[in-house]
Amino acid sequence: MKNRLGILVLFVVFSLISVYYLVRTWKVNDIRKEASAYATGKDGKLDASKKQRYLDSLWKQDVFLGSTLEELSKQELGLGLDLQGGMHVILEVSPTEIIKTLAKGSRDPRVAIAVDAAKKAAVTSSTNFVDLFVTEYRKLAKDTKLASIFSNTSNRDVLNLNSSDAEVIRYVKAEVHGAFDRSYKVIQTRVDKFGVANPNLSKIPGTNRIQVELPGIDNPERVRKLLSGAAKLEFCEVYSLQEINPSMEALSALLNKIDLESKIKSAENKIAAKDTSKSSLASALKTKTDSTGTDSLANANSLANIFVASPTGGLAVRSKDTSRLNDVLKRPDAQGIFPSNLTFMYDVSPVENPVTKEEVVPVYAVKDHGNAPIEGDVITNAKQDYDPMTGKPDVTMQMNALGARKWKTMTGANVGNSIAIILDNYVYSAPNVNQEISGGSSSISGGFSVEQAQDLANVLKAGKLPAPTNIIEEATVGASVGAKAVSAGVLSSLLGLVAVLIFVMVYYSKAGWIANAALLVNLILLLGVMASFGATMTLPGIAGLVLSVGMSVDANVLIYERIKEELTSGKSFITAVGDGFKNAMPSIIDSNVTNLITAVILMIFGTGLVKGFATTLLIGIFTSLFCAVFVSRLLFDYNIKKGKTINFKTAWTEKLFKDSNIDFIKKRKIFYIISAAIILAGAVSIGIRGFGLGVDFKGGRTFVVKFEKTVNTEEVRTVVEGVFPGSNAEVKTYGGFDQVMVTSAFKIDNTEPEVEKQISADLNKAVASVNGNKGKVMSFSKVGATIANDTIWSSLKAILYALILTFIYIYIRFRSVAFGFGAVVALFHDVLVILGIFSILNGILPFSLDIDQAFVGAVLTLMGYSMSDTVVIFDRIREYLREKGSSKEPIETTINNALNSTLSRTAVTGVATLLVLLILLIFGGETIRGFIFAMFIGVIVGTYSSLFIAAPIVVDAMQRRLESDGESMKAVPSVDIKK
Repeated sequence: MKNRLGILVLFVVFSLISVYYLVRTWKVNDIRKEASAYATGKDGKLDASKKQRYLDSLWKQDVFLGSTLEELSKQELGLGLDLQGGMHVILEVSPTEIIKTLAKGSRDPRVAIAVDAAKKAAVTSSTNFVDLFVTEYRKLAKDTKLASIFSNTSNRDVLNLNSSDAEVIRYVKAEVHGAFDRSYKVIQTRVDKFGVANPNLSKIPGTNRIQVELPGIDNPERVRKLLSGAAKLEFCEVYSLQEINPSMEALSALLNKIDLESKIKSAENKIAAKDTSKSSLASALKTKTDSTGTDSLANANSLANIFVASPTGGLAVRSKDTSRLNDVLKRPDAQGIFPSNLTFMYDVSPVENPVTKEEVVPVYAVKDHGNAPIEGDVITNAKQDYDPMTGKPDVTMQMNALGARKWKTMTGANVGNSIAIILDNYVYSAPNVNQEISGGSSSISGGFSVEQAQDLANVLKAGKLPAPTNIIEEATVGASVGAKAVSAGVLSSLLGLVAVLIFVMVYYSKAGWIANAALLVNLILLLGVMASFGATMTLPGIAGLVLSVGMSVDANVLIYERIKEELTSGKSFITAVGDGFKNAMPSIIDSNVTNLITAVILMIFGTGLVKGFATTLLIGIFTSLFCAVFVSRLLFDYNIKKGKTINFKTAWTEKLFKDSNIDFIKKRKIFYIISAAIILAGAVSIGIRGFGLGVDFKGGRTFVVKFEKTVNTEEVRTVVEGVFPGSNAEVKTYGGFDQVMVTSAFKIDNTEPEVEKQISADLNKAVASVNGNKGKVMSFSKVGATIANDTIWSSLKAILYALILTFIYIYIRFRSVAFGFGAVVALFHDVLVILGIFSILNGILPFSLDIDQAFVGAVLTLMGYSMSDTVVIFDRIREYLREKGSSKEPIETTINNALNSTLSRTAVTGVATLLVLLILLIFGGETIRGFIFAMFIGVIVGTYSSLFIAAPIVVDAMQRRLESDGESMKAVPSVDIKK
C-alpha cells in the first residue's frame, strides 16, 4: 500500500482526536454528577437552583485542558430528549396579526376576510403566507392596489400610494421576516434565562418556525406560557446609585449577617460530624470554601462578592452569581430594604470585565416595572441609522401622538438620568436622557455596532408589530421514560455489537479478527466525530450507530470475498491482498455513495428523531469507509510484514456458496409473479383497511399511558371518550399489555396553553382508575394540522428525490438506461411491498405499525441499503459483461454467473445487518420498534429485489433494446458497458 506512513499518522491523529472529544464528554458529565451530588440533600431531594449555582460557578472556569465548562458543553455527545426526558416544541410565528397591524390604517373590511381565507389555505399549502393573502385579497378586490392598504405615515420613506404591488409585497414580506427574527430573539432570550442545561434552539430553514428542545423539563405548563406569551415592551425610569445608596448599605449589612450565620452553621455541622482536623468553632470559621472547592452561598455573600462595577458604568453582578443574588433578594429580611417600586433587572447581554476577564451582567434598579408609563404599543417605527454628527450607528424611533406626549413628560423629568428599554423583563438598553424630547421622534446612541443598533431597532419594533407564536408541535417525555430508553438503547447496542463481532469472527476465521478490530475503531471514531460536532444521541441515533457498525461489515466483506477469489485463482497471499483491495474499491465506493444520497436526503427532510438517525448514519458512512479501506489494510500489511498468512475460512464456511449455480434469470417471470401478488395483496389491503397514520401525518395529540397491570384497550377507550367529546379517540397497545397509546385530534387547532393543561388533567383523571387499575400519562406529543400536511409533502418529496438521484447516479456510473431503469423499478418494488406489508399486518402485530415520519426514514434507509446491494451486483455484472464481450456466451449465463459470484457477499452482509436489526427489534424499546421492523422487512425485501428483480429487469431492458436494433440476445453485447 502506498503512503503507508502517511495513512498510519492520519489514523493515529484521527483516533487521538476522537478519544479526546469522548473524554471531554465524560468530563462534562462527571461535573454534572458532582453538581447533582452537591445539590442533593440528606432527604435525597435535588435542589435545582443549588445545582445550577454549582454549574454557573464553573461555567467560565478552566475545568479540562484549558477548556471551560461552557466550551465542553458545546462539544459533547449529549443525550436527546427521548433518552433523558424533557420537552420538544415547534413554534410557528403567526403572520396574521402582523399583516393586520400593517394594514391597521385601512378601513377595508376585505383585508380581514382575506387574512382569514389565507389562514385556512395555509393549512394545506406550503406557499408563503403573504402570497396567499395577496391571492385571496385579489379575489375580493381585483382592481385595488395593495399600496392603498399598507401605505401610511409610518412607512412613507418606503411606500406611497403610487408604489407597485410588487414593492408592497416585498415590504410586507420583509416586515414579516423581521417579526420572525424578533420572535426568535425573544424566544432565545427566554430559553437562555429559563435555567435549563443545554437547551437547543434553532430556526427551521424555509419556514417561520422555531424548534425548541428543553432537556429535563417537568413543568410543561410553565414552558407553554413562557414560549407562547406575547412579548411586552416597556420604558421605565432607573434609580441612580445615589438615590438607593442607603438601601445598598442596608443590604450590605444584611449580607454580612447572612455570611456570618452561614459560616457558623457550617462550622457547627463540621463539629457535629466530629471533624478531627478542626477542634473548635473558631478554627472552623477560618474555612472559606466547601469540600467541593467551589464558592457557596455560605462564604460568598458579602456585598463585594455579589456586586461588581459594570464596565459600562453602574452596577453589575458576575454571571455565575445571578441566581445567588435572586435568592438573597427573595429573603423575608431583605424585603423592605429597597423602595416598593424598585425592581432589580438584568441586562440581556453579559459583558466581559476587561480587568478580571470575568463575564458580568449589568444590573439596573428599575422604577415601576409592571406599571410602566410607556409601553411598546405607542411605537410606530424604529430603524438602525447613523448619527449625522459622528457618523456612528444609532437607532431612530418614532411614536404616535399619545406616546409623544408621554415621552415628552418622561424625558423632561429624567434629564441626566437613564430610561430602561425593557423587553420580556430584560433590559436591552438604558440610554441617558440629554434633553426633553418632544414630537415623538428620538435618536438613541451609545457606541453601538451596526449589529447592536439593528438588534435594538428590532426590539423596539416588537411593540409595533406583535408576532404571536403558536405551538404547532409538542412532545413531552418523562425522565423515567428516558431512563428506560437509555437502558434499552445500551442493552440493544451492546448485544448487537457483540452479535456482529461473533458472526464475523466465526465466518472469516482470523481475517474476522481484523475486521472486528476495524469495526471497533470505527465505533470509537464515529462517537468521537459526533462529540466534536456536538451531536445529540437519540434512541434512533443509537439504532443508527449499531446499524452503521452492522452495515460497515459490507466493505470488509467485499474486500474479503475479492481476496478469496484472487487466492482461488492461484495468486500469492501478498498479491491477492493487494488485488482484492483494489478490485473491491469500485463496489465499495458505489455502495457508499448510494447510502450517502439517502443520508443527505434524511438530513434535509427529516426532523427530530429521524434527523438524529440520519446524523449517525451520515458520519458512520465516512468512518466505516476509512476503517474498512485503511485500518484493515494497515493490519493486513502488519501481518504480511511479520510473515504471517491470514485464513479467510472456517471448516463450515469453506464450501458455503462455493460453486453455487442458481438460475436467477431463467426463473425471473416466477419472481415477477410472486412480487406482483404481494403488491396486489397490499394494494387490496390498503384499499380496504388503509394505513394506521401516525400523529405527525394526520395531526392530533398522542399520550402514552402506563397502567399498574394488564389493561384492555376497549376499557381505556370507554373511559377516555369523555375527555375528547365530539372527537374519536384511538387506543392501541404500546410496548406491553400494561401500556397504551391514546390518540385524538380533539381541539387540535386551539393553541392556548390552558387547553393543553386541561386535556392532560382530564386524561390523567380518567385513566386513574380503570376497573381499579390506576394509569398515568408517561409522555405526550402534539402535531398541528399545518405541520402534519407539511410533513406529508416533505416525506413524499424525500422519496421522490431519492428515486431521481439514484437513477441519475446509476446512469452516470454505468452509462446505461437499462441499469438505471432496473434500479428504480427495484426501489419502487421495495417501497410498494413495505407499504403493503404494513397495511396487512397493522393491528395484528403487538406494536405500532403507523405510517409516520420515522417510517419514511426507514423506507429511505432501506432504499439506500437496497441500492447499495443492487449496485454491488451491477458492478459485478458490468465486470463480467466486459470480460465476456467478445465471447459467444449468452447474456443470461453471464449475468447468472455474476449474480452467483456475489451471492456470498450478499448473504453475509444481509445476515450481519438482519442480526443487528433483530436484536434492536427485541431489545431496542417501543419508540423505535415500528421503525426497526420496517428496516428488518426492508433488508429482506431489498436483498430479494436486488437478486430477483433488479438484475432480471436489466436483462429484459437490454433484450428490448437489442431486439429493436435487430440484434440477438444470445451473444453478450459489447455496448453500453463502460468503466
